[in-house]
Amino acid sequence: MADLSSFPLTKIWPAANPDVIQLYSFPTPNGVKASIMLEETGLAYEAHAVNIMKNETWGPEYLALNPNGKIPAIIDPNGPGGKPLQLFESGAILIYLAEKTGQFMLADPAKRYETIQWVMFQMAAIGPMFGQLGFFYKFAGKDFEDKRPRDRFVAESKRLLGVLESRLTGRDYIMDEYSIADIALIGWVRALTVFYGADEILEYASLKNVPAWLERCLARPAVQRGLEIRARG
Repeated sequence: MADLSSFPLTKIWPAANPDVIQLYSFPTPNGVKASIMLEETGLAYEAHAVNIMKNETWGPEYLALNPNGKIPAIIDPNGPGGKPLQLFESGAILIYLAEKTGQFMLADPAKRYETIQWVMFQMAAIGPMFGQLGFFYKFAGKDFEDKRPRDRFVAESKRLLGVLESRLTGRDYIMDEYSIADIALIGWVRALTVFYGADEILEYASLKNVPAWLERCLARPAVQRGLEIRARG
């Protein structure tokens, strides 16, 4: 049985089965990337719900795993060379799990980098912009008298949806087949309507390809399971 005692976080969230991947996450657009990927690959894992609403990522134990204090993070007891690996940043986790399993990353070298390119697009553009839109449209920002910040992120989010709409013209998924590029985007695009309620202000109904793509992704059983961060028995 693997020994994970050197990881301080396991003292707060003990591993029932230390031989499987330990997932520390919460059902946010970033958090569900890792759980969806784990469900899709079929890798054995144990989920620990880290409640960001209660600031559970800011204790010294969690910061020892991710000094940036964000979810998700994983501990793989069987990392490279058979040694335990701790990893944070959702994009890095997606790439690692794709390479570990040989799944959801196209084998052709050029296509591989193209897939990573779209993951980086989500990390650098979609996530930050959609997140700011949520703040200024739904949360505290909605009470700001100055609406210019909100309008800026609305406009940029609409532009980014246009990029996705164009990319999905004539194709079912971001790449030639379902991949980590899709997994990276599912939670964020879903949040626009399900969580932020920004359908109308973004003119989401005027899009054709993006809603159809999201529906295809959400129909996948592994995606449905991964949208929840639940403890495994």
